[in-house]
Amino acid sequence: MNTVAASEEFIKNAGEMQQERCSSSDRPLDPGGLLTHDAERSAARLGCAAVDFPVAVVLPAGGSGERMGLPTPKQFCTILNRPLISYTIQAFERLSWIVTVVVVVATENHDLMLNIVRKFNHTKVKVVHGGTTRHRSIFNGLQAFSNTTDSLTPKPKVVIIHDAVRPFVEEDLLLKITLAAKEQGASGAIRPLVSTVIATTSEGYLDHSLERAKYRASEMPQGFLYDIIFQAYQQCSEFDFEFGTECLHLALQYCGTNAKLIEGPPTLWKVTYKRDLAAAEAIIKETLSMSACIIAGAEAEAVELAKTLQKNLNMMETDVISCAKENNTEYLSKTRNFIHISMSGSSFSGVPEMVKRFEDIGHARLYPLVVVWVQLNMTKQSVDSQKTDKLTAFLGLASEVKQGNVLLYGIEIDHSKVPEQWERSVERLTQITVALIRDRNAALTGQLLHA
Repeated sequence: MNTVAASEEFIKNAGEMQQERCSSSDRPLDPGGLLTHDAERSAARLGCAAVDFPVAVVLPAGGSGERMGLPTPKQFCTILNRPLISYTIQAFERLSWIVTVVVVVATENHDLMLNIVRKFNHTKVKVVHGGTTRHRSIFNGLQAFSNTTDSLTPKPKVVIIHDAVRPFVEEDLLLKITLAAKEQGASGAIRPLVSTVIATTSEGYLDHSLERAKYRASEMPQGFLYDIIFQAYQQCSEFDFEFGTECLHLALQYCGTNAKLIEGPPTLWKVTYKRDLAAAEAIIKETLSMSACIIAGAEAEAVELAKTLQKNLNMMETDVISCAKENNTEYLSKTRNFIHISMSGSSFSGVPEMVKRFEDIGHARLYPLVVVWVQLNMTKQSVDSQKTDKLTAFLGLASEVKQGNVLLYGIEIDHSKVPEQWERSVERLTQITVALIRDRNAALTGQLLHA
């Protein structure tokens, strides 16, 4: 599949895709696994039984990323201060029916991978050394399940093989791949071809072209009965190890197992080039921006502004709660965006308390949280020295909480009794708030903007 074309197409339609619905569900699409739902509901949507057998994953991550043109292998490039491979791991690890994720890395990256596992609290991961080629690395990953007493790597019934640089894989597809693999012995995701495939002569001229409608691009994930794919690798030739790329072909050639092919969504594209990192970041930010929690002070004006802002933020799912419920863990863990409305003159003391609760529940470990502190000024009278002191204090607080992966922004809005003027101010407040939540720009933290 043409990765660049796929990523550009996905960015172009990212906003629309977030609003689409699955054909058998009213659940929004969940690229990257940022939302949560259980296997039983997914199985019910697909009209099949839940997974009641052990399933494991092998992620070959030993590539050097030469096509990326960066000194860092692409699987370790960071998006929102987090390595790409961590997003891929989470897409599997969040599923209760996935027992183990074996990550296969080059020997020189072993310690780096272990640090990632510790930092982002990946609890199902086992790291093993890779080989000189992709197939050798996959075989090394499969061997981690054989002849071992390690409780972390029990032999699975089905093993899923996936690319470490394909972070956007949804549970529904994984469920289809897994159940098809158990039934057929092998299964794999496919996508329509983006470009026409042609054959050339040795002189560099067109020989012939293939009818694109008859062919499909083989994608990941792929699923196998563990015994079948392990046996195939035990029998395959040195040529296969050195030059082969298609796991489904090995299962067919050496075990006679013909894979069930399943149409996958556009989100399966692979991060290959530098521009794909920007595409991946756009997808993650779009998904993170789907909801917000508005926390309002007890004052009538603050409550009124909160309700108006909620109405204006109609592109997000929003809840409005009072400061009295601010310590409610249910609300704090429900979203990754918070808009705190308070009256001018109130302190920022609530932010450290909120951040502490984030730390207690580990809510900011995987994704940066946004807190937009809205100061509602009922009078325009203020002393310049007071403004300077407030700005200095806010900037220091923002720098402090950023260490906990919380991005703190400030917006001041002047209340007006003139309806037209007040509506314009609230509209600017809405636009600025949406921009801050969507962009998640760390360079703007600690600034007191004016609506």
